Amino acid sequence: MNILILGDVVGASGRNVVKKNLPNIINEKNINFVIINGENAADDGKGITKEIAEEFFSSGVDTITSGNHIWDKSETTKFIEEESRLLRPANLAEGSPGKGYGIFPTKDKKYKVGVINLMGNVFMKKTDDVFNKIKDICKKIILKKNVDFFIVDFHGEITSEKMAMGHFLDGVSTCVIGTHTHVPTADTRILKKGTAYQTDIGMCGDYDSVIGMNKENSIKKFFKDKDATKHFPAEGEGTLSGVIIDASEKTGLANQVYRLILGGSLKK
Repeated sequence: MNILILGDVVGASGRNVVKKNLPNIINEKNINFVIINGENAADDGKGITKEIAEEFFSSGVDTITSGNHIWDKSETTKFIEEESRLLRPANLAEGSPGKGYGIFPTKDKKYKVGVINLMGNVFMKKTDDVFNKIKDICKKIILKKNVDFFIVDFHGEITSEKMAMGHFLDGVSTCVIGTHTHVPTADTRILKKGTAYQTDIGMCGDYDSVIGMNKENSIKKFFKDKDATKHFPAEGEGTLSGVIIDASEKTGLANQVYRLILGGSLKK
């Protein structure tokens, strides 16, 4: 069972590199399930629209996760209620539109995949306690009982919070994969009890930038230059960044995990 997880898609550059490469990757790597974080996919790098979500699904994406920018487009609060394949962080306030986790079929309909979207508590927008929330979810989604595979996208700022979550879920989930910082970390590995882990899988977007945003304007903002404008995405050639997990159909845990970095200015 091969699972592909792609990092935060940033603006048009990120969407273009996904659209260009994803169908071929699915075929060449025999991918059974695709997850993508789409919270920065809009043209201005903030939020996601229904049109963009449908474009991702048409390209082969099975589930879209998100994070702190999920409500940046007003239309999302409506269509997330209608589209179960688009997730918002599970630990948002009770009563928030949409769902933070779900169970989805693989492309061949043979297996059930539980996908959980979490958001960190440290240096992020206010959310319910992420560790208590996942503890509750784990009572409802149980590996090899009601799901064959159990995927966690932890959208968070700090490495320690993500690593703690990885160890907490080791042996319980197929993988714990970090998103949000837009920079891929070099700690891709399988933890002691069989859970694949990476602190952050980076972004799909133009890396000749400041985390996907125009670098000249970003530097002006750091200098507090009065000519600086609101952040806007860089528009150069995008890099596709994520991981592929080879998971055991028998145990639901990881056999192998490796980074996938393709195109643009970032080289593996």
